[in-house]
Amino acid sequence: MYNFDEVTDRISEKCRKWDRKIVEKNFGAVPDNFIPMWIADMDFKIPEEIEKAFNDAVKRGVFGYTYCYDEFYDAVTDWQLSMHGVEVKREWITLSYGTVSTIHYAIQAFCKAGDNIIMNTPVYDPFDAAARRQGVNRIYNSLVKVEDRYHIDFESLKHQLEEYKPKLYLFCSPHNPSGRIWSMEELEQVAKLCRETNTILIVDEVHAEHIHYGKFNSILKLKSMDNIILLTSPNKGFNLGGLKTSYSIIPNDSIRALFRKKLDENSITSPNAFGIIGLVTAYNEGRLWLKEVNEYIKGNYEVFQAHIEKNIPNLKVMKMESSYLAWVDISKTGFTSAEVTSMLATKAGVLVENGAHFVQDGEGYIRVNLGTQRKNVVEAVKRMENISSYLSSMPLL
Repeated sequence: MYNFDEVTDRISEKCRKWDRKIVEKNFGAVPDNFIPMWIADMDFKIPEEIEKAFNDAVKRGVFGYTYCYDEFYDAVTDWQLSMHGVEVKREWITLSYGTVSTIHYAIQAFCKAGDNIIMNTPVYDPFDAAARRQGVNRIYNSLVKVEDRYHIDFESLKHQLEEYKPKLYLFCSPHNPSGRIWSMEELEQVAKLCRETNTILIVDEVHAEHIHYGKFNSILKLKSMDNIILLTSPNKGFNLGGLKTSYSIIPNDSIRALFRKKLDENSITSPNAFGIIGLVTAYNEGRLWLKEVNEYIKGNYEVFQAHIEKNIPNLKVMKMESSYLAWVDISKTGFTSAEVTSMLATKAGVLVENGAHFVQDGEGYIRVNLGTQRKNVVEAVKRMENISSYLSSMPLL
């Protein structure tokens, strides 16, 4: 029904991902026909249903202050129940202006300078940046790769939680950058360890709508949720990140009250008028689009992975269980992530994320955004093959 091969105009959109000035600031001079596969947004048009809802709002022609009306809460509770199998009470839900900024507010709410927080690495860099900006110490629990899949080192985690007594554990589920889906047993063990050390577990589930292999398990499926803060939004699922609209779900009354107090202090009040329309419409009318875009993204991954496996033996793609972000091991090239990223950008015009940017333990990897038209994926992986051959002929630096 939906045409994801349609090329969208991301230049007139003033999209950071495609803007040449921003690209060259980050990657240096690149060819005119560059293919951006770095920033985590997709190149697909939003569902027609959301576009229509936006057009209807434009026709009304008034964009005053709005509020979290009943449709917002109903859409969130219905989505969480029907899509993720969890019952959410209306009073648990709190609007915020994007997941990354909300992490900043959460750290402000529960930590003071010099406190500790913990996170698994490699991980989405804004986790680390949010703590650093608040003067909070970061404790890193390195994920362990077993049979090309990340696992949590629970023995090390238990020791770190007991020794450093972090106020917060920032946990990415599904995991960014690898796409790993955590099992219920893993989630239960993480939450149990946090309860034993009075650590609040903040879980980022923004990639939960793109599931390709296996079954996603929401943190809200746990029997005990007294130490849980869930952060999510439709922004990754439906490509609405520019609307800066997200929400938290916090079952514990006292934790929620402290969190909301910090939001009030930062004047996080009425929602973006288009953000709340986008959220409600996505959750109520966007399920067919989401199903079809996930099928398309999975197809992109299969094309990408198969080509690398067949033609680029010194690269290896970790199985992309979720999201549209492929985590690629480049260590066999003998070059650093920065060197490979630079070479791909300047020589081939393929823009990817340097794995070393993911806080710690990402050296030897690149992250590739497959949320784009298939022709871009096909062309990009061919260029990657050419660069790989070029690297193989070069002496190691």
